[in-house]
Amino acid sequence: MDLKSRYTVKQHLQPVKRYCQTLKLKDDATLIEEYKFWHAPENRWPEISEGIKAVGILDMELYIHGNLLFMIVETPVDFDWDKAFGKLANLPRQAEWEAFMAKFQMADPNAGSAEKWTLMERIFSL
Repeated sequence: MDLKSRYTVKQHLQPVKRYCQTLKLKDDATLIEEYKFWHAPENRWPEISEGIKAVGILDMELYIHGNLLFMIVETPVDFDWDKAFGKLANLPRQAEWEAFMAKFQMADPNAGSAEKWTLMERIFSL
């Protein structure tokens, strides 16, 4: 895969906020490959993507380097992070997905998505 095909260009019809988060996976090549498998378009659980959109998230991307994940979440400007993730936690199959993903992650297996992922602080902008 060439570098250009790894990065997409998306335009939103409204101003957006961007959130950046990190999470570490267990440092196990087999588990990391399986984690990537479950995030490929053909293997995703449709209820999870639908739920993410239903709470107002416009776009979400995951990047990986070794066992470090980096997530970018784009939302409308008036997006309420805590309210949205509280709602997301109660949507169909979300708890099941979180429990399933816990075996890959270096996080409390009983924690929800908003607790596992660490919001990053922006320290530079051009």
